[in-house]
Amino acid sequence: MTRDPVTKLLLFGATGDLAQRMLLPSLYGLHADGLLPKELVIIGAARTEHSDDSYREFAGKALDKFLPADRKVEGAAATFLQRLTYQPIDMSVADQFKPLADKVGDIAGGLAIYLSTAPSLFEAAITGLEAVGLAGETVRIGLEKPLGYDLASSREINDAVAKAFPEDRIFRIDHYLGKETVQNILALRFGNTFFEPIWNARGIDNVQITIAETVGLEERAGYYDGAGALRDMVANHILQLLTLVAMEPPARYDKTAIRDEKAKVLHSLRPITPEDVGRNVVAGQYGAGASGGQIVRSYTDELGKPSDTETFVAIKAYVDNWRWQGVPFYLRTGKRMAARRSEIAIQFKPVPHSMFAGRGGMLQPNVLVIRLQPEEYIQLLVMAKEPGLDRDGVRLREVPLNLSLDHEFGTKRRIAYERLLLDLIEGDQTLFVRRDEVEGQWSWIDSVRAGWAANGTRPKSYASGSWGPSSAVALTERDGVTWQDD
Repeated sequence: MTRDPVTKLLLFGATGDLAQRMLLPSLYGLHADGLLPKELVIIGAARTEHSDDSYREFAGKALDKFLPADRKVEGAAATFLQRLTYQPIDMSVADQFKPLADKVGDIAGGLAIYLSTAPSLFEAAITGLEAVGLAGETVRIGLEKPLGYDLASSREINDAVAKAFPEDRIFRIDHYLGKETVQNILALRFGNTFFEPIWNARGIDNVQITIAETVGLEERAGYYDGAGALRDMVANHILQLLTLVAMEPPARYDKTAIRDEKAKVLHSLRPITPEDVGRNVVAGQYGAGASGGQIVRSYTDELGKPSDTETFVAIKAYVDNWRWQGVPFYLRTGKRMAARRSEIAIQFKPVPHSMFAGRGGMLQPNVLVIRLQPEEYIQLLVMAKEPGLDRDGVRLREVPLNLSLDHEFGTKRRIAYERLLLDLIEGDQTLFVRRDEVEGQWSWIDSVRAGWAANGTRPKSYASGSWGPSSAVALTERDGVTWQDD
């Protein structure tokens, strides 16, 4: 695609946790590698009072704390910090947008805005930006989640943004799409001939998508208790991974073709009816237990009050189209789990007839594992003969064929936001989420929540450090399937 880099980046939420941990280190990494436009100026904006100099000092401390040692380049931090300026702003106060526009200055060379704000402030933010000329044709905007808490509120936010920005200048961010291994799903599927003929209901028995965290609430109690695991993780990250696994082959690698196919998957998801909830959905909430060798408190003890918010969700979903009819997609996410893990496991159907039956050979179905974190690799589990003379029968064993991206390519591991921020600066929408995708996601999530409400569902307790409620195990085992927990 033709890239159209801007000369200014306006970073809202510039003093927040996300900025310190991810955004500033990502921008520094791009700067150190010479990937940012030389003339790019970064304007930080937040409610905290800072001058340019004090914000540079603040940003320098964040880099010292959160940058991995192997990403630090001598002298790069000093030149990066010189790109930074700062303007304090309370986005709920309309009069404060004019000083911000004065700080930003001329935007003829293009302006990219990164906006991370509470859903209640989106309309005020967009109105304020438009009123002071920061929403014109040379401006594009990146929107960080949460974009609402259901379909109706999401539409309100998207309508508010659309009043000032057309769709081709809106970049909705899901940071999972910036992960190298996630992008490799497309290369694996559509860059090789051997998977596509069996990448369907005839060749695949089930698909499992897991995002497991060992942490609890940390500093997110206010947001998380109002959102829960379903809205926080399934509504975006997990459903985006599902679309990449299930989508039809796009005609081209571009923003339109890829997002068209992803949207079709979301609109093909079978709605969860109230009758389905008891059979196909499990909600859980972590209790006390042990995590990382430490005794940890329950969710309600951490929160300091009773709550019915789910910290774990497992769902059996179906994509009702020709390719995937009848194939279950098992989706699972939770906090205070046994291990930190994000992965996709695709289990293929067993061979139709085993010639090794009765001779000591036990066949296991092939499994393709795409691990996103903490490691990044692709692993294919295949059957192989154990070495020997076979006097007591042929013995087969499952062995892994591994592709480690770090080992094969030897490149530095980048933060997912590096790719997304660079694409925002350069104007490539391919890895960003389109409005119809967002609405397809929320429509399906709303059907789950409606089922919970109709059934009076309350989350089941599970011990911290486990893999969730026992009913999540039953969700798969009654189909003869086992979660990939090894």
